[in-house]
Amino acid sequence: MPVNPADSAVFGTLFGSDAMRAIFDDTAQLARMLDVEAALARVQGRLGVIPADAAAAIAAAARPEILDLPALAASVRNVGYPVVGLVKLLNHAAGEAAARWTHWGATTQDIVDTAVVLQVRDGLALIRAELAATLAALATLADAHRATVMPGRTHLQHALPITFGLKCAVWLAPLALHRERLDQLRPRVERVQFGGAAGTLASLDGAGLAVADALAAELGLGAPPLPWHVARDGLAEAVSFLGLLTGSLAKIATDVILLAQTEVAEVAEPHAPGRGGSSTMPQKRNPIASEYIAAAARGVQALVPLMQNAMAQDQERGTGPWQAEALAVPQAFVLAHGALVHARTLAEGLVVDAARMRRNLGASGGLIMAEAVMMGLAPALGRGEAHHVVTRACDAALRDGVPLAAALAREPAVTAKLGGGAIASLTDPARYLGSTAAFIDRALATAAEG
Repeated sequence: MPVNPADSAVFGTLFGSDAMRAIFDDTAQLARMLDVEAALARVQGRLGVIPADAAAAIAAAARPEILDLPALAASVRNVGYPVVGLVKLLNHAAGEAAARWTHWGATTQDIVDTAVVLQVRDGLALIRAELAATLAALATLADAHRATVMPGRTHLQHALPITFGLKCAVWLAPLALHRERLDQLRPRVERVQFGGAAGTLASLDGAGLAVADALAAELGLGAPPLPWHVARDGLAEAVSFLGLLTGSLAKIATDVILLAQTEVAEVAEPHAPGRGGSSTMPQKRNPIASEYIAAAARGVQALVPLMQNAMAQDQERGTGPWQAEALAVPQAFVLAHGALVHARTLAEGLVVDAARMRRNLGASGGLIMAEAVMMGLAPALGRGEAHHVVTRACDAALRDGVPLAAALAREPAVTAKLGGGAIASLTDPARYLGSTAAFIDRALATAAEG
């Protein structure tokens, strides 16, 4: 029975995805180890390191069907690693003549690390596909709502008018950078591991480099300059990237949660009957996707220090830090992909109430336009005096419960410079959006580049 809800048959859909779990489950990991053993045999057979007929037999036998999970579990409990038991099963399936050539020149960590890299490669491909779909949906939202005026908020208070399209552009811009980061980091992560017992490949004599390079090519991986048994920056970077990605997703989720509050009600998550419901309050439509994005982000970010701490490996083979990585890598990928799936659902189905956004702009009686009025007066009064005059008008509007425009009309310093039409223009939120449209265009161009 799973202990982590991300792996649960009941709770797993909230915290992850079946597709990512299928990449990192026990059977998939063991199957990838067999893939590495098969590839190793094939390249060694071609290079004449082992007999060609033995190589063919080993490669043919390295199929998931030979896996005996109870036997492997017993071996792991005794040995501490899965490869000894796996090679035993492979030897039996390949036959006695070929068995003497299996795992030739390799060490356990070569097989495990390369298998993990193959899993990570598949995991990053899933992440990229979901990221691209989420970006596309956010770009559609940004373009559709480029002129949908709403309150911009700083310190959770009305600041200046913005558009919902700009908010979506702010959401998507980091995701476009994450796509770029992902493409850049993959060559640093997707590299074969093959170094033998202590990273020298001494057991292969002069054939070590040729086998390592050929194994990398066979598996479609990069060939590093030397084995990375105790240089763990690649996998640490991959999980650190997932921490950055989920952090950006959590920002989106946090905004949606705040905008979906009853008192704000400017957006709502996509709704289906019963979704986000309460056991006692029939009216509730809780922002459930956003909540689980935020939870997953916290989970992934808690795993980043584990991976980075595990970089302090001792000597030529780590005694503990390497083993700790297995606690972080699969869960980080599962949680990150789950967060992305929720984010895509939000982006593709977010309900936007433009009328409510416009009404909320008036909640402060026009005070949100105070900067616009100040800047309109500044050329005539000077910025400092204009700030003082508008501050006085704002205080009066708050004290007397009147709109800012009415309070401004009482100020002789204002009416001496501005007529009623000018005051109305300066207090119109749609007229004070600055470079919003250009920023949206820039963000959309960035999103389209990938």
